[in-house]
Amino acid sequence: MLASLSLILLCQLTGEAVVRGLGLPLPGPVLGLLLLLTLLLARDRFALLAHGPLGKDGVESASKGLLAHLSLLFVPAGVGVVQELDLLASHGIAIVLVLALSVVVTLLATVLTFRLVSRLLKQQDFR
Repeated sequence: MLASLSLILLCQLTGEAVVRGLGLPLPGPVLGLLLLLTLLLARDRFALLAHGPLGKDGVESASKGLLAHLSLLFVPAGVGVVQELDLLASHGIAIVLVLALSVVVTLLATVLTFRLVSRLLKQQDFR
């Protein structure tokens, strides 16, 4: 598991270094994630990559370890919220209204999409 987590962090570090070095308008972790995805897709083609941290056992143990401690990943977000309490207090009502509006818009979009797909599937059944 340690090797797999090290590989994840190495991909993130590589992405961050490339983005900063080339001045790309892209977050470093996103490029690192794309690098990790490329490595995972390539592991089936190359036997050398299929063993070790990229092997199915390595990925599975790392993912189980991350899921077991998933709540720890919310600590930085919670600290960020606590640091901005004065901002939340001054704009609290606007934030609540925007959140409520976004929930309503999301629900409406979901319902309309469901109805459209349902109608298209019914038309397809009659053909």
